[in-house]
Amino acid sequence: MVPTEILMLPLYREMLAFNLINNYFGVVLPFAVSAFAIYFFMQYISTLPKQLVDAGRVDGCGEIRIFLQIMAPLMLPAFGTMGILQAMTSWNDFLWPLIVMSTNENFTLTVGLQTYLNPYGNNYNMLFAGAVISVIPVMLLFLFNQKSFVAGLIAGSIKG
Repeated sequence: MVPTEILMLPLYREMLAFNLINNYFGVVLPFAVSAFAIYFFMQYISTLPKQLVDAGRVDGCGEIRIFLQIMAPLMLPAFGTMGILQAMTSWNDFLWPLIVMSTNENFTLTVGLQTYLNPYGNNYNMLFAGAVISVIPVMLLFLFNQKSFVAGLIAGSIKG
């Protein structure tokens, strides 16, 4: 739960040691798993009935089978919600891709849009067109996962 700005220098040195500078793996790898996602799933699993896991054990299921066949289907709203939140966070990230990427050809969309603003003149037509286009993937992701997102948000509010 440490702010990412504090972690930028150690993460950069780590990516430098792994030779992942100016590489998309260097942008994705440090933030592939977040502490918020782990806490979110832990809290979601704590709301599920323990009797289902016990019934799976009585039926002779191993831990992996219990997770894959019993818990994972019940966790679909949580997976959808966290997928949308993590994707939006990664898609809108500006600082880390700016630090890791060094050439214009490898910039992410958020960093690339910033290149249209410069001291010699701003290209607002391209900037606004790119901003509109950059919203489309997040909107599609939300539209395809809207049902599970809403179910994940209201899962803890209904008793029964």
